[in-house]
Amino acid sequence: MLVTRYNPYSNADFRKGFEVLNSLMSNFETSREEAALANFVPVVNTREGEYAYHIELDLPGIKKEDIDISTEDNVLTISGERKIKDEVKEEDYYKVESRYGKFSRSFTLPEDIDVENIHAESADGVLEVIIPKKEDEAKKPRKIEIK
Repeated sequence: MLVTRYNPYSNADFRKGFEVLNSLMSNFETSREEAALANFVPVVNTREGEYAYHIELDLPGIKKEDIDISTEDNVLTISGERKIKDEVKEEDYYKVESRYGKFSRSFTLPEDIDVENIHAESADGVLEVIIPKKEDEAKKPRKIEIK
């Protein structure tokens, strides 16, 4: 009896399946400009402090006027658009890796927040949204009067 090692890549049906998959995927290819416009998703960092929750988004090159922050039904939504620079000519670049386009990120808010005092700050291309926690009345020390 001859012992041979199994090689899944030698199977003709296996290779044919990849050829079909590759041909299907090539139908969905877009130009580099369309891909850059469709793929901008800002990086997000979240953290919880003693008195507030913090959401930081990396938004280099985006003006404050192009960012919208709203709350509805206990969900905070940050949206905006990173626009392509009009004055730049494509032939000036050897390679463009910057992503452009509209974005929207949503966050479910915890129950213990003060919605009325949410505020945002922007510096050096980083947007920080500060979501203060409600003061817990039950945790505050209080004097109990004897009657």
